[in-house]
Amino acid sequence: MKPEIIVTTTDIERLEALIDSMPPMAAGVELLEELQRAEVVEPDEVPPTVVTMDSTVRFRIGPGNQEFCRRLVYPREVTDSSTISVLSPVGSALLGLSVGSSIEWPGPTGERLVVQIVDVIHQPERTTSTED
Repeated sequence: MKPEIIVTTTDIERLEALIDSMPPMAAGVELLEELQRAEVVEPDEVPPTVVTMDSTVRFRIGPGNQEFCRRLVYPREVTDSSTISVLSPVGSALLGLSVGSSIEWPGPTGERLVVQIVDVIHQPERTTSTED
């Protein structure tokens, strides 16, 4: 069973437009499936512990429990290793998850990964970070 996810109205509109503009691909299909099951809320109603677009998030990937800290962005905004595209396998898994939740997701080579949210360090819908 997949965990509940929450997506803002702004993010869902932009992501659906992005997916519609692309040729069919696995990442777009998986992300679209996630968006279809999401609880959609206004940006000012999203809890501060939820990963939204442009959030900086600390997460673990298992097996191995490697920990990463990345900002979730649109593909055109990927600049360096501090960002992760929402269309990447792990990026699409992050969107909408809350701190403490995890999801099993296909990795870049088809292997099954467990992605777990450790912390939402910055969420653009909030004016303060969770580290304050």
